[in-house]
Amino acid sequence: MHLTILGTGDPQIIRVEEGRIDSAVAIQFKDAVRAAVSADAARVVLDLGQVEFIDSSGLGAIVAAMKGMAQGQRLDLAALRPMVDKVFRMTRMDTIFVIHDDVEAACGGGGD
Repeated sequence: MHLTILGTGDPQIIRVEEGRIDSAVAIQFKDAVRAAVSADAARVVLDLGQVEFIDSSGLGAIVAAMKGMAQGQRLDLAALRPMVDKVFRMTRMDTIFVIHDDVEAACGGGGD
């Protein structure tokens, strides 16, 4: 699982450099995100712009990563591709996470 960490400030941006988050990589993904989250960041933005597919295991991994964050930290999502966005909306996960159109909107504080 390849992630790119773009700073440790607020918000901290973590870019997922994979095309799929599915059962084959879900545990590795969750552990990688948890390890990447800076203790100094009140808000972390997960950039999913390169993710073309996510299944229920991937959704569960994102939720588990969020639940593993420190109290007071928040996990936002950004740049969801249409198929990934559809999965989040169909499962109502869009009510759990703040979803931004892109990373720039996430950094500016705006959602969609």
